[in-house]
Amino acid sequence: YQRRVRGSINSFTTMLANINLNFLDFDRPTEKVVEEENASEEQGFRLPPKYAPGKFLQAAFGQPDSPEAIKFAHGTTTLAFIFKGGVIVAVDSRSTMGPYIASQTVKKVIEINPYLLGTMAGGAADCSFWERELGRRCRLYELTNKERISVAGASKLLSNIVYAYKNYGLSMGTMIAGYDKTGAHLFYVDSDGTRLKGQKFCVGSGGTYAYGILDTGYRWGLEVNEAIELGRRSIYHATHRDAYSGGIINVYHVHEKGWTKISSDDCTKLHYERYSGQNRSLDKTCLLYTSDAADEEDSGD
Repeated sequence: YQRRVRGSINSFTTMLANINLNFLDFDRPTEKVVEEENASEEQGFRLPPKYAPGKFLQAAFGQPDSPEAIKFAHGTTTLAFIFKGGVIVAVDSRSTMGPYIASQTVKKVIEINPYLLGTMAGGAADCSFWERELGRRCRLYELTNKERISVAGASKLLSNIVYAYKNYGLSMGTMIAGYDKTGAHLFYVDSDGTRLKGQKFCVGSGGTYAYGILDTGYRWGLEVNEAIELGRRSIYHATHRDAYSGGIINVYHVHEKGWTKISSDDCTKLHYERYSGQNRSLDKTCLLYTSDAADEEDSGD
């Protein structure tokens, strides 16, 4: 029996000696590890295969004989302003590619968290991606520090992010509006990393038309209903005069308890059902004022 056991052990030892153990080479990563590493690399934000994208774009498109560079054909109207009751944010919903209207139902307000809102103007993909990334970072800040990030801090985060990609071709003109423990705040951030704090901003192709109404009716002591109507009316006038703005007018109110969506109104219905008659009376008032001023000037001469 012992001889049989000893013979079996010798046979087993000989078999092990003949087995190829190269697969136990720990210095070489296994196929599964390589696949996981490749998957983790693919999840990251891949950069252009150029060491300096800004210089590459200048060399490719900045020379006299270079082909025409890609031009973003976009248009929108977004606005926000601070008053005694918080911040009003109003936007349209039209997405255009030059003269072509791609959509009438774009959501141009990004809800970063219950106390922060961001607006979209420029490239929709750029604004949407980076403002959602801002929301993720604000959540990480809140989990780490056990308190909400300030509006100034959130806007600075976004400014630092886009500044790192300056000259990469981003197209962004955003506003960050929110309410923190120091009150209501409003910041403008664009794709160059510019960051401005202010009381009111209008961004987009229809911004000049919106500014005309907003500057006329704005004052710090507006009541909430007056502020909402001012924001809605400013966007309406921009959609009426700017071909690249239109669709639905969305209005938000940011206050100490967070943001609240107030309304979504079709600008065409607003024109025919609410504002067309008021526009005629406003025009008559302006004409009367102009004629009276002219009479005073004539009498003064």
